[in-house]
Amino acid sequence: MTDAVVSHGHASIKQGSKSFALASRIFDDTMRADASMLYAWCRYCDDVVDGQIMGHGQIFDYRDGQKERLQSLIDQTSAALGGKPTEDPVFTGLARVFRTHEIPHRHAFELLDGFRMDAEERVYETREEILDYCYHVAGVVGVMMAHIMGVRDDATLDRASDLGLAFQLTNIARDVVDDARADRIYVPASLLHDADAPTDAARLARQENWPAAHEAACSLLDMAETYYASAYVGIRELPFRCAWAICAALKVYREIGQTLRSRGPTAWDERVSAPGYRKTWLALSAVGPAISRQSVDETNRSGLYQRPVTD
Repeated sequence: MTDAVVSHGHASIKQGSKSFALASRIFDDTMRADASMLYAWCRYCDDVVDGQIMGHGQIFDYRDGQKERLQSLIDQTSAALGGKPTEDPVFTGLARVFRTHEIPHRHAFELLDGFRMDAEERVYETREEILDYCYHVAGVVGVMMAHIMGVRDDATLDRASDLGLAFQLTNIARDVVDDARADRIYVPASLLHDADAPTDAARLARQENWPAAHEAACSLLDMAETYYASAYVGIRELPFRCAWAICAALKVYREIGQTLRSRGPTAWDERVSAPGYRKTWLALSAVGPAISRQSVDETNRSGLYQRPVTD
């Protein structure tokens, strides 16, 4: 499968996320194509709302017209999923993936609801509130990806959601300073208070406040560890190559949080990431857990975020 829509998806994931691009190469060609097309739509919508290009850079006045841009995305998504022809590879790919894997349409709009939270400048006071945001911008992506892998049972879909939550919590911790410079705060106010960190973006971005901000970020990483552990249980229900890809993504992304934690506040002197050789090694080391996935112990999800489920 090498048509223009698939090629666009591959280009998008390669440019937008080296970590996810690496993990996606473990899939067979068909599944990799579908994962890339889904990623391309998610990335495009995120960029349109945030005024970025592939998750980087920032248009100074990105809030101007943000709600209108979001509504346009909703309209385009509705049209594509409703079967209306489009020449845009982003929405053509989305429709193809949803049709092929019979993904419930509500999941696409759950993601867009997450972007609405950004457009409405939602303030997060508690852990529960940020977990709800994390579900809508990342957990639901895990659910959609699980559908591509053939998962339909709610228990495994819950684990897929948990992986998305872990990824997003890691993202928030990594991007505390960059977000503050863009006048955004995703760290819950309760965690900032606990760390004696400022709760306004301008002060949080100042270097003298990075130690306190780092303490709060580590609290987010502690939360992420709980969700990484829960997500790991879900690989038991996946075919080998899917389990390998998910283990690889988990290992590579978890490394970001571990690096941020170990480097301390100075980690924000540059963007935290793992070098290419390290990512490759982590991806290869994921083979063993994928092979022995049936030996993973079941864990109770009691107390963890419960994604919205409708009949």
